[in-house]
Amino acid sequence: MLALGCFLEGETILALAGYAAHRGYLDFGWVLAIAVTSGFAGDQFFFWIGRRHGAAVLARWPSIAAQTARVGRLIERYHAWVIVGMRFAYGLRIAGPIAIGASGLSPRRFALFNALGAALWAVAIGGAGWLFGQALQKLLGEVHRYEAAIVIGALFTAAAIALARRRSRRG
Repeated sequence: MLALGCFLEGETILALAGYAAHRGYLDFGWVLAIAVTSGFAGDQFFFWIGRRHGAAVLARWPSIAAQTARVGRLIERYHAWVIVGMRFAYGLRIAGPIAIGASGLSPRRFALFNALGAALWAVAIGGAGWLFGQALQKLLGEVHRYEAAIVIGALFTAAAIALARRRSRRG
């Protein structure tokens, strides 16, 4: 689940995995390793889709095409920052690598900065989940009494966010 979530746009899943690692359910090192590897692989996959089928993808999905012009201008000026930063930008996690792939940027250069971005992202988001667990423990003491309610609340929040994203993409 963590690998699939990080392959796509898994901030919520990664933060929950960081929290689970803090609670001792998962190993934090493995959470980070899976997040870096899957996040890197996902962006590489979408980069190559853009590289090989950029025009067809952009014609088929206008929502991605709408982001392409903006991403294209940024790539020309600040490609290293764009590659690392797109991972943290809402709505650009899939569209960004496709647009960068279609732009003709060197695959080696993309891979280098994509690896850096994946590592920073995994540490930042997974670490935020870990720190959230630590803060909860300090605030509430023994969190295990409230854990079920917290997990249910987090899942409900994740589902609400996913539903809101889906509706905003349609409209």
